[in-house]
Amino acid sequence: MVPVVSPPAPVLGKATEAPRRRGRVVRLIVVVAAVAVLAGVLATTLGTDAPGPPSSSVGIAENRPVPASVLRIPLVDEHGQATSLGAFRGKIVVLASFLTSCQETCPLTTGAFLDMGRDLAAAGMASKVVFIEASVDPGRDLPGRLAAYGRTTGANWPLLTGTPSNMQALWSSFGIYSKKVAEANPPGVDWQTGKPYTYDVDHSDGLLVFDQQMHERFVTGAAPNLGQDGLPTTLKAMLDAQGLHNLAHPGRGSWTIPEGLQAIGWVAGRRIPQVSSIPRVN
Repeated sequence: MVPVVSPPAPVLGKATEAPRRRGRVVRLIVVVAAVAVLAGVLATTLGTDAPGPPSSSVGIAENRPVPASVLRIPLVDEHGQATSLGAFRGKIVVLASFLTSCQETCPLTTGAFLDMGRDLAAAGMASKVVFIEASVDPGRDLPGRLAAYGRTTGANWPLLTGTPSNMQALWSSFGIYSKKVAEANPPGVDWQTGKPYTYDVDHSDGLLVFDQQMHERFVTGAAPNLGQDGLPTTLKAMLDAQGLHNLAHPGRGSWTIPEGLQAIGWVAGRRIPQVSSIPRVN
């Protein structure tokens, strides 16, 4: 029987093998270059290194849907227009409790919002975030007074009020305490009327950040830390002795502008640099 000999396997020389390798290498280089370009575009568009939530020493990171009943609570803005918290769905909302007659902490919060607003504008984020200050003193904080506060301080964001029962329902849903108390002796002087204040409102400081779906994502009960020279003159003039002390000595747990921006950036998914440390003109 004649043995069957298999034909030798074809020998792939350099002339047949090398071009295929070069083709694969060239295609790989093109893909890598395209990925690098895309990464550069995304980095430019979205910002680099999206931050995590602020430290637990500053506040609480969470993901709590706000009940629909709370989002529907009737409110009124500084123009007398009816609104509600749910009307701001679709934007990142930064909400703070305040009263226009506050002499201790609220002017610091307004100053912090002014600073962060400039930072957001510089980052191209101004249209995606809305600051809101809502009153714990609806008896005095009628729309006309809110509008005057905005003109005086530069607060160009919604300033909200409502009936006492509606404001109580709003703030109690977020754990914000408020109580009408006697005015200090000697009393402070109203920045709008020049007359002595007749009462004050104790309230817990609060800063809450909501995502576009109106889920509560970050909350702190601490006051802002702006530094001794970090407040515009008009707001500083509203402070009493305790307020000036709070400005100079914010205390442990207070949040800084970078930490406030970090909370917003965490929700937005992008880093927001602080660029607002510029001289104030007001």
